[in-house]
Amino acid sequence: MKSLLAFIILISSAANLVAQSYGRNRLDSLLGELPKASVDTHKVFLMAQISYSYSTILPDSGLIYGTKAIELAKQINWEKGIGNSYYFRGANYLNMSMLPESLDDYLNARKYFEKAGDLGKLAGTLSNIGAVYAYQGKEEKALEYFLKALDINRKHFPGGDFEAANLGNIGVIYYNRNDLERALDFQLQALNIYKKKNRVALIPHSEVSIAGVYIGMKNYEEALKYSQQALDAARDLGDESVMANSYAYIGTAILHIVTQNNQKLLDSLYRGNKEAALNEARSILDSALTKIEMLGDKIQLATVYTSLIELEEYRGNYKQALAYLKIYKASDDSLFTSDNNDKILQSAMQYEFEKKEATARLEQEKKDAIQKNIRNAIAGGLIGTSFFLLIVYRQRNKISKEKARSEELLLNILPSEVAQELKTKGSADARQFDQVTVMFTDFKGFTQISERLTPAELVAEIHTCFKAFDNIITKYNIEKIKTIGDAYMCAGGLPVANTTHATDVVSAALEIQQFMKNHLQQRKQENKEGFEIRIGIHTGTVVAGIVGVKKFAYDIWGDTVNLASRIESSGEAGKVNISSSTYAWVKDKFHCVHRGKIEAKNKGEIDMYFVEGRNRAGL
Repeated sequence: MKSLLAFIILISSAANLVAQSYGRNRLDSLLGELPKASVDTHKVFLMAQISYSYSTILPDSGLIYGTKAIELAKQINWEKGIGNSYYFRGANYLNMSMLPESLDDYLNARKYFEKAGDLGKLAGTLSNIGAVYAYQGKEEKALEYFLKALDINRKHFPGGDFEAANLGNIGVIYYNRNDLERALDFQLQALNIYKKKNRVALIPHSEVSIAGVYIGMKNYEEALKYSQQALDAARDLGDESVMANSYAYIGTAILHIVTQNNQKLLDSLYRGNKEAALNEARSILDSALTKIEMLGDKIQLATVYTSLIELEEYRGNYKQALAYLKIYKASDDSLFTSDNNDKILQSAMQYEFEKKEATARLEQEKKDAIQKNIRNAIAGGLIGTSFFLLIVYRQRNKISKEKARSEELLLNILPSEVAQELKTKGSADARQFDQVTVMFTDFKGFTQISERLTPAELVAEIHTCFKAFDNIITKYNIEKIKTIGDAYMCAGGLPVANTTHATDVVSAALEIQQFMKNHLQQRKQENKEGFEIRIGIHTGTVVAGIVGVKKFAYDIWGDTVNLASRIESSGEAGKVNISSSTYAWVKDKFHCVHRGKIEAKNKGEIDMYFVEGRNRAGL
């Protein structure tokens, strides 16, 4: 399985690891200072810094400023400035996956730093050249440059961030070569430096890399330990990338504990219950998938899809495994390599073969029936009947296709169980469900913001959000009820009752919360207005059924629905607000903060809780 381990790119001086973000405030400050600067080294410095600041958010703009910085530095013959400008522009090319251009810039920067004797910048440049070669698959060249950088840092800047970064990068190379013992040694050396320097933000990056090596070594106990440590730290730091990697490794480790029959850990963690372990692995991998899709990291995406495919394969669910395979392959054909596709393709081909074989058998049976009817017709002197039968056969095929389309449309409107009842009886009875969890969402300040958007922009924005919500709740087997304006309503535990409804709905709510947070940040970066979301959840009894005879819809009624709406409107933007009845169902799975008794319109005071995330045990 491909690794989630990533190469560290070094951009700054030897004192700092410049994978750190300058932040939007820093960029605004630099842009504000630039017009006042004289045409001198200070202006080159500003443009080079602006170039790097743009590299992680708008690299197209970063290239423009980097190029201007290079041109001005050459104009005033400032060699150090030329080197720095190539150095920073290279980061923009790298973030645009323009690897040859990035390599050219780093090689140019190297020449100027060697000439100037700037060993700190030279070591960083050598390391970045190594990373570009590694991304190109030229691991021998990559290792050569990583070792050169390590040699400089050990001699001149021992025990620093750059030395640790070099060690980690060398560990990645050895991991990709399947030399896991060496990979682990270098990664542990890097972690030791970060811990000695108390580099809080970098320790979880190192820990999650170590977890990846332990996965490769099939040491799942250590893999779980390090990925859990990384996850805990990343949550405190708000580091989405490390959180995504940690979830991926935890889910993968649990999966392999089952598939490789590690009875010791299975007994220790799940009392020998394989199905419970698989369910948890699936839930955690789903969380990893959601985060990784938001981050847009295709290498990470490949790893998670590989684990999901393996999980469904193990369960014998080849149809779902094939579905994941198709999504995975469609996401990026370049990731679909021989390293991880042999077993997957074998199962997928087996499934496709069985499906084609069944289809061929059915077609043959149909042909045999037609031939039999023709023979009978000829034997009875009724040759015209054969033509009649062929016409009927073709018409039935046409009707069958139209029927399939109608059923597809019906299932898009109604739950499958209700649709089946409607087709069978011509009506569907209303049913009472004693325990259902209802979720409402709406957007804060919707009316005010919508007035500042064009109708087309408003509809497009709502569609983007609700489409994401639909995808999220589908994962958790939650039924979408309806949308009214900016309000979105769904429920777990119906039309088929279950005992996981509250956990499912709260899990979906947290993913919706995270999606909206990331989406709002993206909108702000694009200088566009976005919505903040309120989410309210309540558990109780409802009545569900179909109303009306035209444009009918599946709906739910009862005080539970009204209370869920009040819980939502009594919440806060960006928060998941739940009632005490829902809290009673999920308190062992999620970390919740009691808000006290909150006044809800027409309902009096109600105990409410904010859901802050999953408990460690519930992950």
